[in-house]
Amino acid sequence: MGRGWKGRGGWQQVEVPSADDAAAWFGGRLPDGWFTGDPEITVDREEILIVGELPALTGEYADDAARAAAEDGRISRFREETRDERIEIARQAEHRYQRKVAWGAKLGGTTVHFTTLSVPVMTRLRQPERLVLDTLVDAGVARSRSEALAWAVRLVGEHADTWLAELREAMTKVDDLRAKGPDLG
Repeated sequence: MGRGWKGRGGWQQVEVPSADDAAAWFGGRLPDGWFTGDPEITVDREEILIVGELPALTGEYADDAARAAAEDGRISRFREETRDERIEIARQAEHRYQRKVAWGAKLGGTTVHFTTLSVPVMTRLRQPERLVLDTLVDAGVARSRSEALAWAVRLVGEHADTWLAELREAMTKVDDLRAKGPDLG
């Protein structure tokens, strides 16, 4: 059972098993030769995403567009050729970790994620925040407030990686300290 940050209200219990060993489990479970190294494993409360680097292309290409097309084609071939085995591995992992499993592959400058989740998140926004979302919609950056919010979250994530990593590390330390404390239950 893990702990999750609930915001200003404090900490809440999240009823999903720990996935701390997911990278090791997938490292032992994935077939040899699928990826050139260890895949990137990203875990949240709902989903585990596995993205691996495919072997480099060996052909010559007229330009970047042709190379990108070849990369996309190679990723599509990997997706088709490994589908049945990926489904079986995902079924086992979903049982073990009680989260959906999504896959992806990267090759050169191309990264493709297969069937990742899009999870609704309820939020309350005051007028100034709603006006930001409405501006993004009115400007054509997004088609809806929901899409605008997702865009804003991605932008923050791209520009705050170091800070977010430090925050996650601090939250882990708090969880560790709580686990060492007295049992109040």
